[in-house]
Amino acid sequence: MLCLTVCALIWGFAFVAQVQGMDAVTPLFFNATRFTLGAASLVPILLVRHGRNGRIDETAGADAGVAVGATTGTGGEPDSQSAQARRTPFRRALANPFVVGGICGAVLFSASTLQQYGILYGKSAGRAGFLTALYIVMVPLLAFVFLRRRIGVLVGVAVILAVAGFYCLCITDGFGSIGLADLLLLFTALLFAAHILVIDEFGAKIDAIELSFIQFCTTAALSWLGSAVEGSIDWTGAAAAWEPIVYAGIGSVGIAYTLQVIGQQWVPPTRASLLMSLESFFSAVGGAIFLGEVMTPRGYLGCALIFLGTMLAQAPARLPRWMRRDDGAAPAVPTVPQTPGE
Repeated sequence: MLCLTVCALIWGFAFVAQVQGMDAVTPLFFNATRFTLGAASLVPILLVRHGRNGRIDETAGADAGVAVGATTGTGGEPDSQSAQARRTPFRRALANPFVVGGICGAVLFSASTLQQYGILYGKSAGRAGFLTALYIVMVPLLAFVFLRRRIGVLVGVAVILAVAGFYCLCITDGFGSIGLADLLLLFTALLFAAHILVIDEFGAKIDAIELSFIQFCTTAALSWLGSAVEGSIDWTGAAAAWEPIVYAGIGSVGIAYTLQVIGQQWVPPTRASLLMSLESFFSAVGGAIFLGEVMTPRGYLGCALIFLGTMLAQAPARLPRWMRRDDGAAPAVPTVPQTPGE
């Protein structure tokens, strides 16, 4: 639990780094550098795991050879290969980690770019943290609409609370008072929710760290391309904002991701997701401490309602047994595996 709490703390404070980084560089260049560092920070983990797997393969080589002989047909080919041949080209492509990682990376690039522009225009770590956290409520809704997965009563309550929180936080004087930053962050939450579902649908059979590395590389490459097209590559600005860039890259991606992997080995998924949802709370704390951010009472009420909604959206198992309808007809809505403020 300590690992996951520290993970949420690092991710929450990353919103502060994202705000500070906008004082020196553009959103695309900031994301290009941070995701490059984030991908690089996973290389040592991949190398260690590759070396460990290599030693395991060497010790099990003889036994594997015997096992292959036992599973071959008359032609000497494993039966699994015939099943592989019957797959459609589309399904074979979705079994490729580079294809899935590329798709996830493209969605992550879209979400992170919108988020960074929302932070640029909004200049508020706490506000960005709570609006981005709306993706937690959107995940079961998108799963219900596009994947026909059931949602529980608590999800409906969570949506009502989240909408009320958004109204209190963003609509202070009629709907015309919604700012561009708020709209960008709202669409950011939608894209992060889609990102979670894409990983859940296509990445379930792919190693999590490998998938993360590929999607981070894809996001970095697209960010570098966009930054080059707009002519915003600025190494002088990067030198001035090196601390936020390093924190957002290595801290929130490399260190926090590792803590998440370690923590989730010991904590049940629902409790893990609830602990990592503290990211939005820590974003407000970090904004108050490091940026001197202060909200109105109405704004704090909106944050509290959004926070409560995100908690309820992840706790469907707490419903009384007579209210559940777990007949196995539809898969459960995925527990949010990653937090997007990384």
